[in-house]
Amino acid sequence: MRLTLRFLVTLTSVIGMGVSLCLVAQPVTAAPLPNPVAAPSQLPSQDPFYVPPRGYENRVPGAVLRTRQVQLGWRATNVPISATQILYRSTNNFGNPTSTVTTVISPPGVGPGAPRRLVSYHSFYDALGSQCDPSYTLRGGNMSERPIDISLVTGLMAAGYTVSVPDYEGRGLRWTIARESGYAALDGLRASLRQLRAPARTPIGLFGYSGGSVPTGFGAELAPKYAPELNIVGAAAGGVVVDPIHNLGYVNGKKDWTGVIPALMAVYDETYGLNLADYLSPKGTRILRQVAGQCIEQFADAYPGLTDRQLLKPGVGGILDVPGARRALSANIMGTLGTPRAPMMLGVGNSDGVGDGVMIAGDVARLAGSFCRRGVPTTFTEYRGQSHTAAFIPWSVEALAFLDNRFAGRPTGGC
Repeated sequence: MRLTLRFLVTLTSVIGMGVSLCLVAQPVTAAPLPNPVAAPSQLPSQDPFYVPPRGYENRVPGAVLRTRQVQLGWRATNVPISATQILYRSTNNFGNPTSTVTTVISPPGVGPGAPRRLVSYHSFYDALGSQCDPSYTLRGGNMSERPIDISLVTGLMAAGYTVSVPDYEGRGLRWTIARESGYAALDGLRASLRQLRAPARTPIGLFGYSGGSVPTGFGAELAPKYAPELNIVGAAAGGVVVDPIHNLGYVNGKKDWTGVIPALMAVYDETYGLNLADYLSPKGTRILRQVAGQCIEQFADAYPGLTDRQLLKPGVGGILDVPGARRALSANIMGTLGTPRAPMMLGVGNSDGVGDGVMIAGDVARLAGSFCRRGVPTTFTEYRGQSHTAAFIPWSVEALAFLDNRFAGRPTGGC
């Protein structure tokens, strides 16, 4: 989530991408395009492109509702690569119609209808505000954005992959919500295939770290029933959020990462109607107002030592004592919504004997074991001594090699 630029440079050099913001020299486009739109002047929450047309609810999941051509960028500086943004119909956490946007980047020379390898890249944008959406930051919006996504996405494109980058939290910014994230990723792939007129059996890989592990893992779980037509050949998830109840307990009162406590409380309150306002202490009310509309870089480490009990009135207890909270959190445990059909690659750091500072190594190991017992080819790596931030580098190297093998039809190892 909070990677330094030095880590990013190391990552891109190790995996041999050869593409970064300072190295892109010549304009690259996937096909002849109209004049791309300028860097975003409106947030997604203000941009009419994101508003679905009347009657969209009657369209099938993955239906293309609207498209536009955009120029990629970083911090309001254009990158000479064009992309297509697609507003598409999806399904929310409760089975109702919704919509969101994916950004599709194709390699040069790969036109409509051509064979291709498609990667659904899931950014760890962990957002409570639309300025964090990948469809906005990839166009040069959000001046605090680090060039991680743009570097990896352009690197994948340079390696010959077509990349779909969905705003998988949706318009409601439902961070860590399992079904909504998984459905958005899968429907983004459906919409991408339709727009690209790609062959029906186009091979697909899922890639996501940290918050991006949510659409990756749940997308793989939900695909056999929700989107069985998608030819997903592999899913790589790192820094995996397995059980949010365990994660909240792990970070409670720590120096780092405690900002996820009020942020998750806000998301689950909005999603499940927990009526948290009736239970919040004055401090809790103030902090939940502060994190509203923020990206994780602003709130993750802003409250060292914070506990959930400090956010609630005396006598309430912790967040799990709020009526409905335990049930809501338990509905978003990875491994409980289905069995992936595609091989899985899972990884997590372990810097303190428990986990990487925010994700729990034992949870990810048990998830891998559960998949293995269900007959899913699964590889699992624990990066010992590595924090959540540091483990992103070795995981990315391993994940990209895993997907490369899967696209080539080679076995993955593991169980």
